[in-house]
Amino acid sequence: MTDWQDNPLGLFDVSGKVALITGASGAFGMVAARVLAKAGCKLVLAAGNAQALGEIARECRGGGAEVVEANTRPDSEAACAALVAQAVDAFGALDILVVASGMNQVAKIDEMSVEAFTGVMDANVTQSWLLCRAATERMKAQGRGGKIVLLSSARSLLGHPAGYTAYCASKAAVNGITKALGCELGPTGITVNAIAPTVFRSPLTAWMFEDTEEAKSVRAGFLTRVPKGRLGEPEDLAGPLLFLASKASDFYTGHILHADGGYTAG
Repeated sequence: MTDWQDNPLGLFDVSGKVALITGASGAFGMVAARVLAKAGCKLVLAAGNAQALGEIARECRGGGAEVVEANTRPDSEAACAALVAQAVDAFGALDILVVASGMNQVAKIDEMSVEAFTGVMDANVTQSWLLCRAATERMKAQGRGGKIVLLSSARSLLGHPAGYTAYCASKAAVNGITKALGCELGPTGITVNAIAPTVFRSPLTAWMFEDTEEAKSVRAGFLTRVPKGRLGEPEDLAGPLLFLASKASDFYTGHILHADGGYTAG
């Protein structure tokens, strides 16, 4: 009998693994930090917001996790290499990379500057690529594979009328990186997958969950496209993240997992 038949939940065991999470003070980054901390990972949490980073780091330490804070953004080749080196210096390895950093600039195309467009592409695409490159080099050297999880969006497949050309294009590019690297790194044992959420509860979207007339109207219109009939909650991202970070997903690579209640299915 194989191990998984003896202990199916062991497929999701990531205890002792070393995880680097960028954008750790953001909505998805905090979900990833909380899940992997409780699951027993050693964490390097990176974010540009020092106060918010300190808060999520203290929370994870309070639950018993070993945590190193990196008050930096992955905005250069050197910064990405330094983050990987920090994980190795602190814990001796890098097993999991979660890229939860990124940004959006909303503007109609005739009102958006080139600098704003390239800023979104840099934050969402170039930085994801640089982090993957730095992590891949280390994971290959370790010779035991690894897990890379990128952050896509339902908007990678769908347009938006309110000025999302940069964001939609950037997330479509994240999908391309995911698929291309999934193919390229398959023989190494490194898996590369992405989670693509729709609207889920966070500080930025909290108003959509409120009981105001505006929120009800916007929510009602949006939910006509969501078969599950509700907006997303952080726990809707927690399960997919643990799956993609664990042995349970060893045969999954180049995959975009849409955590969207069926939004992109219809």
